[in-house]
Amino acid sequence: MKRWFALAVGLLVLGFLGFQFSGQAFGQATAGWTTLFDGSSLNGWNPIGDANWRLADGAVQADKGVGFLLTRASYADFQVRVEVWVDDDANSGVFIRCQDPQQVGAANAYEVNIYDKRPDPAYRTGAIVDVARPMAQINAGGKWNTLEITAQGSHLTVTLNGTRTVDANDSKYARGPIALQYGAGANGAGIVKFRKVEIRTL
Repeated sequence: MKRWFALAVGLLVLGFLGFQFSGQAFGQATAGWTTLFDGSSLNGWNPIGDANWRLADGAVQADKGVGFLLTRASYADFQVRVEVWVDDDANSGVFIRCQDPQQVGAANAYEVNIYDKRPDPAYRTGAIVDVARPMAQINAGGKWNTLEITAQGSHLTVTLNGTRTVDANDSKYARGPIALQYGAGANGAGIVKFRKVEIRTL
């Protein structure tokens, strides 16, 4: 009886140690990410333009005006992931390595586009405008999407909902803030929402 009891205790101890180890391994795999937006505050972000950004249901959203939410910090090599919801007609995107924090645009930053109905579809959703056309056509409208952008030196990649849309090299911009966009869509309107914005430096 004592032998069986000792065996049971030993198995329980081994199980606990295994659980601890797997938990540590999981923690290490997800370590290094910093939350930039958690749905409850816009601390660390500067609005520019006249978009009517507001917090609602764990996200930040806009449906009027044209503008950006810009990180106060500047980043060089990093991976950023964002969850975004857009109407079918909405014009949005994530701009990285912005060179002018008061005047954000594709001419002075990398614009990772979210715009299903872009009049010129060459740089539609999933593209980096004027740098790389999307390798796969994915529509973002009407659902939550996960956008992942990696910038390491001149190497830029974009993944949308698990599908790689850009794998390119460009060295125009080396560092700058990150900006979330609300722009006038195909019909001059539409809702854009962002949530769970996270970054890790490389």
